[in-house]
Parts: sequence; C-alpha cells; structure tokens
Amino acid sequence: MEVLQEDEEYNWREVKLPSLIPIVPEPELERETGERRRGRDILIAIDHGPNSKHAFDWALIHLCRLADTIHLVHAVSSVQNTIVYETSQQLMEKLAVEALQVAMVSAVARIVEGDAGKIICKEAERLKPAAVVMGTRGRSLVQSVLQGSVSEYCFHHCKAAPVIIVPGKGANFK
Repeated sequence: MEVLQEDEEYNWREVKLPSLIPIVPEPELERETGERRRGRDILIAIDHGPNSKHAFDWALIHLCRLADTIHLVHAVSSVQNTIVYETSQQLMEKLAVEALQVAMVSAVARIVEGDAGKIICKEAERLKPAAVVMGTRGRSLVQSVLQGSVSEYCFHHCKAAPVIIVPGKGANFK
C-alpha cells in the first residue's frame, strides 16, 4: 500500500447510519439561541479493539453534551473490500445507536482508506473538531517508540486537541 502524500486525495466512504436524530424543541426565549445551544464536533477514532471501545465510552460519559455531534472515523486498508466495509459499517451503526441512547448525541461515520495516523490527522484538519479522542494499547514508551503508535503520531501531528485514553489498571484490556 502506498503512503498518503500531503496533497493527495484519499478514498473514503460515508456510512449510512439509521435516522436516530433526537427532536430538540425550538428555543422559547431569544437568549437561548446563543452559544450554549451550539454543539461541538468531536472526532473519535474507532477500530474493532477493546481499547477503542473504552475510549468511545469515555468520550460519551466525560466529554459529550447534548448538542454535540460525534464523528466516528475508521481507517481500513481498502474501502473496496466488501467484507471489511460491511463489518466496519455494522460497528459504526452499533456505536451510533449507543451514542444516541447514552449521551443523546448524533453521530456521523466515515470509513477511510489509508494509514490510520495520517487519516485521523487529515480528518481532524477537515472537520476542525473540539477534540480528537482515541484509545491506546497502553504500551511502554520504549515499545511505542520502537514499534510506532497511531496515538503517538496523532499527538505530534494533529492540529486539533488529541485526547488519548489509556486503559485503566482494573480494565481487562490487552
């Protein structure tokens, strides 16, 4: 697979999520139309691992508020592979429903082809979110430097605020 250059276009597919948009009544008072009612965009990097799910849950509980929109981004090797795309689409649909049930936030999902670190940074540059949330495996500094790490790459290259969620000591994540 070729490395994504800075000026190159990249392949992606929007994920059609079920229509679960909460109905928010129109503000009754003029002062309620201000900044408080405006939501933020929050980008959450997703994969099929438990650490990614832990970061997603953390973002719903600790970061999201009612008017926010979460943008789920999943980097894959090929968007043309139907098995990979359908599996990722099912994961995104499940997480979108959970986001609505837990935090009453709407979700937008995108499956993108390419290197995960570069894709997350490129999506963050496109969306200009309030935060970029992602999980990490909890490896030591030496291991992440030697083997490379998506969260380490995003921490140094992302223009939005990266929030890296490390698995807790009591969690059963490996």
